[in-house]
Amino acid sequence: MAVPKKKYGKSRQGKRRSHLGLNMPALDICPQCHSPKLSHHVCPNCGYYNNRQVVEVESTTRKG
Repeated sequence: MAVPKKKYGKSRQGKRRSHLGLNMPALDICPQCHSPKLSHHVCPNCGYYNNRQVVEVESTTRKG
């Protein structure tokens, strides 16, 4: 069985796996409330999508 003669360094391993890094999702600005949201998704803050309210959003105030 083939065995490497020397240990591969961590920087060489990192160069080999450079395409495995994580990317941030592309965010848009909601035209209604101006908060960041995922593109082509309903705004979690106000519930609007395509300039109309799609989801009724409950208030975030807590009781108790």
